[in-house]
Amino acid sequence: MQNYDYTQELDEELTIDLKKIFCTLWSRKILIVKVFLCVLAFFIVLNFIYPKKYKVEADLYINKANNSNMMEINPYVLEELGAGGGGMAALMSGGGGLTNELELIQSPLVIDNVIKENHLVYKKKYGFLPNKKEGEYISTTAFLKKNISFENKKGTNVITIEYKNSKPELAYNVVNSIITNYIALHKELHSEKSKSDKKIIEKQYNLARKSFESTVKKTDGLPEQALATSGQLSAMSAFSHSAQKALSNLKGQVIRGEKAKLDLTEEASKVASLSSKLEWAKMVEEMSDSSKVLILKEPQKLREFEYASPKLLTNILLGIVLGLIASLLAVIFAENTDKKLTYSMLGENIIYDGEDDFTDIKVQLLANKDTKISCILFEELSSFMSSQLKDFSNLSFIKADISSEFVDKLNHAKDVVLFCSINKTNAKFYKQIKLMLNEMNKNIVLEVLV
Repeated sequence: MQNYDYTQELDEELTIDLKKIFCTLWSRKILIVKVFLCVLAFFIVLNFIYPKKYKVEADLYINKANNSNMMEINPYVLEELGAGGGGMAALMSGGGGLTNELELIQSPLVIDNVIKENHLVYKKKYGFLPNKKEGEYISTTAFLKKNISFENKKGTNVITIEYKNSKPELAYNVVNSIITNYIALHKELHSEKSKSDKKIIEKQYNLARKSFESTVKKTDGLPEQALATSGQLSAMSAFSHSAQKALSNLKGQVIRGEKAKLDLTEEASKVASLSSKLEWAKMVEEMSDSSKVLILKEPQKLREFEYASPKLLTNILLGIVLGLIASLLAVIFAENTDKKLTYSMLGENIIYDGEDDFTDIKVQLLANKDTKISCILFEELSSFMSSQLKDFSNLSFIKADISSEFVDKLNHAKDVVLFCSINKTNAKFYKQIKLMLNEMNKNIVLEVLV
C-alpha cells in the first residue's frame, strides 16, 4: 500500500497568492481610504457629541479586628476558641473575606437612603417616551444595575466604590452618601448589639450576686481548725457517752462549714466572672459609637474637563481598528458585487501583465508545445502579443462566446489560456465561460491579463 503524503496536501491547501491579495487591495485603495477615514472621523466626532461620563471613586478599609462589640477580641468569647490560638489568629487578622460587608453596603438599608438623598427618580424613556413610573424613586435593584460597582480588592480588607454619571456633582454626592449611610448603619448595628449584650450580662450578674448574698446568709458550721482542739474531747469519748455525742456534733458542724465554704467559693467565682464580662460589655457600649470603617481614599469633586469617558485617544484607536475592519469588509463586498472582472475572480495561474511577463507565457507554452491549446480572447490582444503568439503552431485563437460554434472549436483542444482585462471584462460573462470550461473538463493553463 502506497503511503499518502499528508504534508504535501497541507502545503497545497495553505498556498496563498500574496501578489493576488496585494493587487486586489491596491486596486481598491481609494475605496479603502474613503471607508477608513469615514469610520475614523465618525469616532473622533463621537468623542465630542457623546455625553461625558464622570467617575468618582472611594476606597474603604474594613477593620474586622476592631469590631467593637463582638467576638474578635472579646475576652469572654475568645476562651471558647480553644488553646491552639488558630481561631484567634484568624479573627485578629480579619480573614474570611468581605462578602457580608459587600451585601450590607448594597442592601436597601443603605441604598434606599442614597436614592432619596440624591433624588434619583425614573425619567422618560430615552428622554422623550412616556414612563408610567416617571417621578418615582428608582428601586435598589435598578440602581445597582447601572453605573455603580463595589469590589473587594483581592487579598485585602478594602472595598472600592465606583460610580459614573453625566453630572460630576451628582456622582460625588452619590458616593459620599453611600459611605455616610454605610458607616451610620454599622454604628447602629453595633450599638444595638452592645446594648443587648450588656443587658443580658447585667441580668445574669444581678442574679449571681443575689445568689451569693443568699448563700452567705445561710452559711453555718465550724471551720476545719476546730477539730484540732478537740483532742481531749476525743479521749473522753472512749469513757463518756456525752463526750461521744458532743464529738459527733462537732464533726457535723465542721462538715457543714466546709460545704458552705465550697458553696461560697463557687458563687464568688461566678460573680467575679460575670463582673469581668459586665465591665467589658460596658466598655463595648462606649466603643460602639466608633466606626470600624476607615476611608482610605475619599471621593473627590471633579471639574468639567475631568471626565472618564469618552476618551479621544481611545476613540481614535477604536476608529483605526474598526476602520480597517470596515475597509476590508467593503473590499470583499465590492469584489463580489462588481460587474467588471476583479482580481479575486481569477484562478491560481495568473500572468499579471501579458507584455511585461510574456517570457512566463512563453515558458508555459513551450512546455506544452505538443498539446493543442485554445486561446480564449475576452479582449483584443496587443500587436506585440499577437505577433509573438503566432509563432506557436499548437495554438488556436477563439473569441469568447456562449454558442455551439464556440463549443465545437474547443473540442479540438485539451488545455486553454484565457486573455482578459481587469475592470474591463464583463464579470458575469467571464464566470459563465469558466463554468462552461469546467463542465467540459478543460484545463485552464493560464489566465493572462492584457
